[in-house]
Amino acid sequence: MISRGFVLAVALFVFGLAGSVAGQQAGEPDRGSTSAAEAEPPAEKAKKPKEATIALGELLAKVRASAAAEKEQDEKREAEFRAARDDFAGKLRRTEAQVRAAEAASVSLDKRYGENEIEIETLGERLTDRLGQMGELFGVVRLVSTDMSAQAWDSLTSLGLEERSELLDRLGRSSDLPSTEDLEKLWFEVQREMTEQSRVIRKTVPVIVEEAEGEGATHETVQRAIVRVGPFTAFGEDGYVRWKRAAQKVQALDRQPPPRYVDTVEDYLEAGGGYQRVAVDPSRGALLFALTDTPSMLERVQAGGYVGYTIIGLGLLALALGLVRLVALASVGRRVGAQARSDRPDEGNPLGRLLGVYEQNRDLDPEVLEQRLDESLLRESSDVERNLWIVRTISIIAPLLGLLGTVTGMIQTFQAITLFGAGDPKMMAGGISEALITTTLGLVIAIPLVLLHALLSSRARNITDVLDERVASLRAERLAEELSSS
Repeated sequence: MISRGFVLAVALFVFGLAGSVAGQQAGEPDRGSTSAAEAEPPAEKAKKPKEATIALGELLAKVRASAAAEKEQDEKREAEFRAARDDFAGKLRRTEAQVRAAEAASVSLDKRYGENEIEIETLGERLTDRLGQMGELFGVVRLVSTDMSAQAWDSLTSLGLEERSELLDRLGRSSDLPSTEDLEKLWFEVQREMTEQSRVIRKTVPVIVEEAEGEGATHETVQRAIVRVGPFTAFGEDGYVRWKRAAQKVQALDRQPPPRYVDTVEDYLEAGGGYQRVAVDPSRGALLFALTDTPSMLERVQAGGYVGYTIIGLGLLALALGLVRLVALASVGRRVGAQARSDRPDEGNPLGRLLGVYEQNRDLDPEVLEQRLDESLLRESSDVERNLWIVRTISIIAPLLGLLGTVTGMIQTFQAITLFGAGDPKMMAGGISEALITTTLGLVIAIPLVLLHALLSSRARNITDVLDERVASLRAERLAEELSSS
């Protein structure tokens, strides 16, 4: 290969040689003519050709050295290329040999696989023929073991019987015939499960009180006495517990079911023995866990929102005021009754004050006395019926506020349906709860207030009737005196 430097050197050599020849031709004198060159000294003429010859020789030597170096480098590259080519050719031959060996092994393995398939099928048929009825027994054992294993993992009867899970899982997954010992153990576990489901036992077991998060995390447990009622319910001094399948332990509930169920636990523990009523969960914990989501009274009230709080506040105000007035009217009624049986006026009750007014103005004209008695009667009647209008007004407003809460709750429900659709009922639960709770609160507040107002009105009317009757009697008495004197 001829490199670019070698070509450049040759070109320089050619151009230099051409220039030298042209200079020599230009320096030769023409015959028959005279020039300045003829006057040049002979020494100068001899010096210039010698210098040009030396420069061309050096250039030729450099070109030859460069060409030799280029040739040496090219030969080195060719040698490296041939070595790499031979190396890759060797690798290719080895790879092809490996491929041929792998293909041959694959063909051999395919052939052996087919032979093994045939042999397995033959051995399977021979095993089936030899097993006979034992094959059916093997299937029954696996079926019973699988069912028992699933039940053991989910049953409260596994409290303290953790060792049976390993046997049942092994028999359920095994592909071999069970031994006589395994069959006896399986029969024993079935019999023990039947016995445990009919027992009520008290036992100290580890109870999970704090559940850790994350896979492989440990749970905080404490030893507590637990009463197990068959496979249905388990409880302790702190209330009901539920069976945690993953940990194979019982776990304390974060929240207990409603009090009517918890009270049965307290009654049973206090009884100490004998027959006692206790709540039983036939779903083996599912209903109990669902009952823990039952909202308490406070949570129900909170679901009513601001409208519910307003209804409750007004209801408590009216109830407190009504009870105060009921006590006051009862006291006034007793004093008025005592005054009606006495002829001596007492200023501590309305009737006594009316009698006092009559005694003080007895000598006045009957018409003037009548006006004074009417004025005093109006004042006493107003005092007896004081603040009853508040109770009546709140008893009317409470249902209206409940209706207002119903409307606002349904607005929230429709907004949730608009935003999230009707696929998830939990998104609509807040608005529906507010609608129902406010309506309930309005009725719960209004009904007793209506009854309370009716009772207060009846008491006040009885007192005012006594006052009206006595004022009419005093008027008649004074008129009779006036007629007799005239």
